[in-house]
Amino acid sequence: MQELDTPTFRLAVAQFDQAAEAMELDTNLRERLKLPQRSLVVSLPVRMDDGRVEVFTGYRVQHDSSRGPSKGGIRYHPDVNLGEVAALAMWMTWKCALAGLPYGGAKGGVSVAPKSLSAGELQRLTRRYAAEIFPLIGPDKDVPAPDVGTDAQIMAWIMDTYSQQVGYAVPGVVTGKPLSIGGSLGREEATGRGVVYVTLEALRHLNLPVETATVAVQGFGNVGSHTARIMQQQGARVIAVSDVSGGLYNPKGLDLVKLMSRDLNQPLHQTKLGDAITNEELLQLECTVLVPAALSEQITGKNADRLKCRILSEGANGPTTLEADRILADKGIFVIPDILANSGGVIVSYFEWVQDLQRFFWSAADIQSRLQDIITSAFHRTLRFSTERRVSMRMAALMSGIDQVAQAHLQRGLYP
Repeated sequence: MQELDTPTFRLAVAQFDQAAEAMELDTNLRERLKLPQRSLVVSLPVRMDDGRVEVFTGYRVQHDSSRGPSKGGIRYHPDVNLGEVAALAMWMTWKCALAGLPYGGAKGGVSVAPKSLSAGELQRLTRRYAAEIFPLIGPDKDVPAPDVGTDAQIMAWIMDTYSQQVGYAVPGVVTGKPLSIGGSLGREEATGRGVVYVTLEALRHLNLPVETATVAVQGFGNVGSHTARIMQQQGARVIAVSDVSGGLYNPKGLDLVKLMSRDLNQPLHQTKLGDAITNEELLQLECTVLVPAALSEQITGKNADRLKCRILSEGANGPTTLEADRILADKGIFVIPDILANSGGVIVSYFEWVQDLQRFFWSAADIQSRLQDIITSAFHRTLRFSTERRVSMRMAALMSGIDQVAQAHLQRGLYP
């Protein structure tokens, strides 16, 4: 489909094709799973504070629902487009299947720079978007969550808008909500905590002590900041972090408490807590663990040969191109692929959805323990598959997830 033809979607399809070829997937299933089940593009007229009406474009894509309701975040970013959203929805399908969650993949977004909007404009945009995608979402159909540029407040507005439409409170329509309206303990840090759990397993697998490990994190947003904080709590030394404006480097370790308590509008390099470096320089630092936790396609054929990490733990979606994958394999870098490494967010979203449906809420200790059980089990299943089939960790993760979805389609059959 020409509308989907973007670099991110091409990467998702190329990964799928490579895995499908290796597992000799049924040709008919290949054609179906390459394309989303349902795509919605909506126009969002919003009255701005100065009285004029500006029209934004929004998207919601459901890639697959063979294993249950679809699940996936909503991102607000100027570069959001249909192809990117479709690619992210596809990755969510494999991610949910790999973790054993009863979901298919979905994703949504609005092409907007959220920081350019006032609080009132942001709320009006969100409520209009929720109203336009209303026919597609619901606790038994499609359950959105926060992603790049969105947060718990935006989820609260979506939940309220949906609830107003049906006439009663429906907390299970979204996850990542505030605790006061059915959110879950541990949801905000879940993706970062999941990255840490699988990284610790990789360190053990490679016989690398966490106490001597150094960590560099590209992207100091929700995922990156929690990953850095929890890795430091586990005994590792976080030597570099970055945001969109650039980064900081301190070989003795950064003061994360000061970094996380700074004014969020202050660029990292202005804190003077380390030496200023660029995002590109951070990727090339000598370190034990490199965590790309920013946007997609950061590690490419142009810079992959300059990486000096031992473990690449992908906190972002699609941060590594296929060409870069081959270079990293030749260098012996242990890659924990995105659909495994960052699945903590959707796992704890699943816990929140279950709690909302049951109206019974769990403790933070229960959530952390269950998250650790599910994600470390997925890591070891993937590692076994990789070893036995002699394929990369990425191919092992993709093939495992795709196989679960393929089995669901074959057993359900084709309607009509």
